[in-house]
Amino acid sequence: MTDTTSAVQQIAGAELAPAWLPAAGDVNELVPAMWAHDVERGPNGEVTISGIPVSELKAQFGTPLFVMSEDDFRARARTFKTAFDQAFKDICGGVDVYYAGKAFLSTEVARWVDSEGLRLDTCSGGELAVAKRAGLSGANLGLHGNNKSSAEINRALDMGLGRIVVDSLHELARVADIAGARGVKANVMLRLTPGVHAHTHESIATAHEDQKFGLSFIAEDPEAPGMSAAEAAAKLAVESASINFLGFHAHIGSQIFEAEGFEIAARKLLAFTNEIQNKYSITLPELDLGGGYGIAYTAVDTPRPAAEVAEAMAAVVRETCAQLGMSCPRLSIEPGRAIVGSTTFTLYETGTLKTVQVEVDGQEDVTAPRRYVSVDGGMSDNARPVLYDADYSAVVANRSSIATPALSRVVGKHCESGDIVVRDVYLPNDVAAGDLLAVPGTGAYCWALASNYNYVPRPPVVAVKNGTARLIVRGETEDDLLARDLGA
Repeated sequence: MTDTTSAVQQIAGAELAPAWLPAAGDVNELVPAMWAHDVERGPNGEVTISGIPVSELKAQFGTPLFVMSEDDFRARARTFKTAFDQAFKDICGGVDVYYAGKAFLSTEVARWVDSEGLRLDTCSGGELAVAKRAGLSGANLGLHGNNKSSAEINRALDMGLGRIVVDSLHELARVADIAGARGVKANVMLRLTPGVHAHTHESIATAHEDQKFGLSFIAEDPEAPGMSAAEAAAKLAVESASINFLGFHAHIGSQIFEAEGFEIAARKLLAFTNEIQNKYSITLPELDLGGGYGIAYTAVDTPRPAAEVAEAMAAVVRETCAQLGMSCPRLSIEPGRAIVGSTTFTLYETGTLKTVQVEVDGQEDVTAPRRYVSVDGGMSDNARPVLYDADYSAVVANRSSIATPALSRVVGKHCESGDIVVRDVYLPNDVAAGDLLAVPGTGAYCWALASNYNYVPRPPVVAVKNGTARLIVRGETEDDLLARDLGA
């Protein structure tokens, strides 16, 4: 390929690039916001984490591989705890930070969470089992879920959970009945839908009316004329002898950068808390404002620092409580992605490559090249692009390159045309089979959503600290997959 041809490809490729993708620049650059703090390129251009070259990780653990910085995880956890405690100290004495385990959870991570002074939010009996195995106190655990089984409710009561977050009147009645039959009180928060349309993908927006989560402020409950579902649930919680009614909860969605949605939700929840307290002559000791803080998946993403988020939310809460003449309940938040997302990258090995000619929109008979770079994983270890149109970035990790950038699409090995890991990224046009690619920001909802599609074993997870790498989740083998197959 001549230099002239390469230049033409670069220019033509830019015609196909989405508006948000920055112009082709230094394809060796590691944008700090997208990576753990201990990831860098070494003197020879190879990506390292805590000083360990990715080629060594590949040799020891294989690929695909989730590579996590323990120090970075702990630092982000401490940052949230410190920032919110400081911002809310004069309002409610500080904030309880619940790590949202659904983002990524293992026994080791649960212990990190506990040792950094955070609590743990779970969403299933399986996640409770991880917390129990890790030795966490039930008092520091919460259980979410819109359709908890009787077994999960019983397990929560067995473990003495600090909170069960209830999503509906039907579920509240079930929790009350189960707790009553056992002669105990269940610690309950009621999840509300404050009618906030968060600026995020529809599948991860959770506080508007037309979705499965929460109790409506607006819709009248058929069994309680004149009351919203939220108030009907509050009334039942107040009157039930087997419910210890803690307060309200809301979560407006995920991967959110704008502050407005969080502020609106806080005002609505505080006003409703004040209304219920006055109407039923009670004091509700807790209020959970959820999580959903965004991270940088690409160079154009601009996440807000935890301290900035905390200060903005504190200002709204302080002002609203003063206007209502109420004392502020003990607040809690639930960051997950914002703690674990950028701690981790996925390491792949490249395989087949091809370049196709694609029609350029609005230009008759004009085509431009797009390069397909295949890796040894895909939608089985990162389902987010196919589920949410999620954008990621990627770099060649085993070396640097001075080759011309080429608009590329990183794809997986699965039998689906939608098996796309990174839809649009500039990679050097000398990428070859055997190169290592690193995709940052895969700590949240990648391993957690992993599958065995095409009977592909799920990858291992490696934690790195002080120049040492260790497995915290073993990768699956074909024997693991066949062990459940009971055919002769």
